[in-house]
Amino acid sequence: MSEPKSQGPQNNVVYPLSHQIVAAFQFLSRIPIRKELDFTPDLLRRSAVYYPLVGASIGICVWGAGLLFAWLLPSWPAAVLALMVWVWLTGGLHLDGWMDTADGLLSYRSRERMLEIMKDSRVGAMGVLACMLLVLLKLSLVFSLLQSSPVQSGLAIMTAAIWSRWFMTRAMQRWPKARQGEGLAGQFRTVGGREAQESTLLALLLTIAIMLLCLLLALQGMEGDALMKVMLYMMLHPFVAWGAGTWAAGRISHKLGGLTGDTYGALNEGLEALLLLLAVLILL
Repeated sequence: MSEPKSQGPQNNVVYPLSHQIVAAFQFLSRIPIRKELDFTPDLLRRSAVYYPLVGASIGICVWGAGLLFAWLLPSWPAAVLALMVWVWLTGGLHLDGWMDTADGLLSYRSRERMLEIMKDSRVGAMGVLACMLLVLLKLSLVFSLLQSSPVQSGLAIMTAAIWSRWFMTRAMQRWPKARQGEGLAGQFRTVGGREAQESTLLALLLTIAIMLLCLLLALQGMEGDALMKVMLYMMLHPFVAWGAGTWAAGRISHKLGGLTGDTYGALNEGLEALLLLLAVLILL
């Protein structure tokens, strides 16, 4: 994950809500929102609240693109194109973190050497392998979901994008920074309990809104068994994101002495894939 430009910290600055939301979109996505912002630590801290909103927007775009491609093409090329849209919308930001994290952790070196490897802009063999396996897994899951009903694929894709980004905010607040305030993670050193709580509330509200919308769209044709599966998935997936993310972040923090910007991206990618897998297991 590349580090945004900052002109130094500003304390006790109150940023407009629009600036906080735009900062979140500009930092986490390639959705074209043109506005000049000074990415100070305070603005980055407040923008972390709205990561679930960015996830919901990305999920809606991917879902819509997937439905369009599935209408025009067979399921496999439709899934490939939908995943390409997904990667493009994020600019490969989180995949880069996934690869760097894999290179570092799978080197089985000392903590200091792992952090050096992760800081290196070159990608090693472990990073390439980890990226290839992750993309193959996500591709197969998107393919499976596009063969299901639009309601099921929409729920899965949007909620995976929401809760994986929610966990990044929690990780910023919960675990120490591996490089003692340096690097990208250091820009988020002031993210605290307030931001984590507000981000959780936003993720829950977005999830409830998406669930109600999808249920309204499918109410006429959804059978009781399908409805029970949807309800089971909606109840389970936030806890799976929290539990799996906490376990993974704890393990990474133990090895590195904290988290880095790369590990935030890696956690997002891993949780997205896990939540898509959960959806396939429950909904299909």
